[in-house]
Amino acid sequence: MAPLGRVPTTDYANDPYSWEGATGWKAWRCLRPGRGMYYDIKRRAPYYWSDIVDGFNYRTFAGTIRIFFVNLLPALAFQLDMERNTDGYFGINEGLFASALAAVVFSTLSCQPLTVVGITGLISLFNYTIYDIAKAQGIGDLYPQFIAWCSIWAAITHWAAAVFNWCDYMRYITDFSSQSFGMYVGIIYMIKGVQELIAQFDDGIGGEAGSRQGGYLACIIALVYWFSVYSLENIGVTIYSRNWLRKSLSDFAYPIATIWWTGFSHLPGRLADTPQLRVPHTRAFYPTVDRSWLVDFWNLPVKWVFVALPIGILLTLLFYYDHNVSSLTAQAKQFPLKKPAGFHWDFFLLGCTCFIGGIVGVPLPNGLVPQAPVHTDSCTDYVDVRKVTQEKDNEPDAEWEQHNRKVVEAVSVKEQRVSHWLMALGFIGLMTGPLLDVLHTIPRSLFCGVFFVVGWGSIGGNGITANLFFILKEKQFIDPAEPRLEMKSSRIAYYIMFQFAGVFTSVAISQTIAAIGFPVIIISLIPLRWLILPRIFTEEELLILDAPTANADVVLASMGGQPTLPEVAMAEEKRRQQYGDGENGQSSSGYSNGTATTRSREGYKDEEEEEIGAEKEKRRKEQNAQPPKMTGQELSKNMSKLTIKLSVARYVAM
Repeated sequence: MAPLGRVPTTDYANDPYSWEGATGWKAWRCLRPGRGMYYDIKRRAPYYWSDIVDGFNYRTFAGTIRIFFVNLLPALAFQLDMERNTDGYFGINEGLFASALAAVVFSTLSCQPLTVVGITGLISLFNYTIYDIAKAQGIGDLYPQFIAWCSIWAAITHWAAAVFNWCDYMRYITDFSSQSFGMYVGIIYMIKGVQELIAQFDDGIGGEAGSRQGGYLACIIALVYWFSVYSLENIGVTIYSRNWLRKSLSDFAYPIATIWWTGFSHLPGRLADTPQLRVPHTRAFYPTVDRSWLVDFWNLPVKWVFVALPIGILLTLLFYYDHNVSSLTAQAKQFPLKKPAGFHWDFFLLGCTCFIGGIVGVPLPNGLVPQAPVHTDSCTDYVDVRKVTQEKDNEPDAEWEQHNRKVVEAVSVKEQRVSHWLMALGFIGLMTGPLLDVLHTIPRSLFCGVFFVVGWGSIGGNGITANLFFILKEKQFIDPAEPRLEMKSSRIAYYIMFQFAGVFTSVAISQTIAAIGFPVIIISLIPLRWLILPRIFTEEELLILDAPTANADVVLASMGGQPTLPEVAMAEEKRRQQYGDGENGQSSSGYSNGTATTRSREGYKDEEEEEIGAEKEKRRKEQNAQPPKMTGQELSKNMSKLTIKLSVARYVAM
């Protein structure tokens, strides 16, 4: 075991969990059950003590406060949405119970404690769509038992996916599909915010006049809350005031805005007298409706038990993508992580929470796409670095001018379990009577603002949005070093058209009773990227526009390593055919006798890549080893490093 807080050095690039070179029955993942889970635990177990001691610092404290509010407020918002659409079956206590359950399990037992697990908008959509189906089939009174069996089947298929190593296929996730999914989630959040505002008018109190007044006030509170959180969170990247003040305002943006605008709604006079909908009050530690915490799922007729099976499978497809993408984005390439991931074991744990959540009648928690990377971002130490550059006008008598600019760099991440565990205690505490009284003071309109904040975070910082704005710019004023200038705007537009097709199709189907089928569309983005797009776009175009969502060996070791990108494999095959499979002394990756030629990576290398190459060469010389020829796996990995600079601030940057 490593000393306190110290991370042992491990070569994850050569992790024993791999399927390369396996032949016969050993190449079949399903015939070697539990292998991924075994290596996940073996890889992460030595870090368990450091996961605890690394959590006692200011960064963890600030991250805990931030992620608690970022998790709590959307969870309550979705619970209010579910309560309205399930005739009150799912309420506040169910949401707090589910969030606490997930936080306790994953903070204590998971291999990826930075991945925040809780209530999402997609499970809200799933739950009340199933409720609509149950009512349409005349079994609305059996909805608790039916949704329980959907959860039980989902738990069983979760366990099967984890045991048979199927989480390996998440290594094929690239920015193409993760950006599309982020855009879809953002649009759903914005729609929910608008629907909640409409409910302020439709379900308001005080008669027609009171509902109108309350609705207009709700619109004001929602919009100013959105603006407040957005402004405070982004003040950290400015140069106003002092660094400590900027960081403090950014770290505590959610609690500051929540307390301020909740108090604003209670100001004596016209504001306090205006009828406003607030968070409903419930009994401490009791379900919202008059029932026990154990659902009598054994009383469901047998035929409906089997009807629940395909719905449970669809739920597993949703969580397979949603939860694992959350884990990937929480460990994405912009975060300097050191500790290993564990996708198989965590998906097995998610099956356990599905089973428990189903039989106690609470919404099933899973990875939170917008919030998971926010947690990692909150636990990251950033430093403000002054970059000094010089430039001179293109004139004979021009003089050099010095320019200073601020660059924010990520130094390290506090990879620990403490923040997640404290969040669990917070959720349990909120189920007590006094704190339920505190929640009752919050206006429901504030949650509309929460929807807008989280939704716009997934849209405004999305790569799709950035590419869309890029093609609208006048090219002569763009930095010549921008790689996208090498492409025609029509090609970029053609690329994002495929992303918009997946996004809008998912959004459209989500507004119908067939909404439970949207996970199929989301999952289909993966084969679309790997099988279709490489035949439409060139290798260079895809390397500019796309990249693996996570490319660090410490993350990909859990999924068997990084695969060779299909466009790279196709280009290798083309070059192999062109040069006769090495007849001219040149390999498919542009190497000749072990030395890179100018047509390989020299025109694309950045400083980081050159440093990595120099370090590898130094290590080879120390080991008296000959430099091997670059394989497709290494070329794919090196090419993905190039796109780090090309990747725009995605929805995880808030």
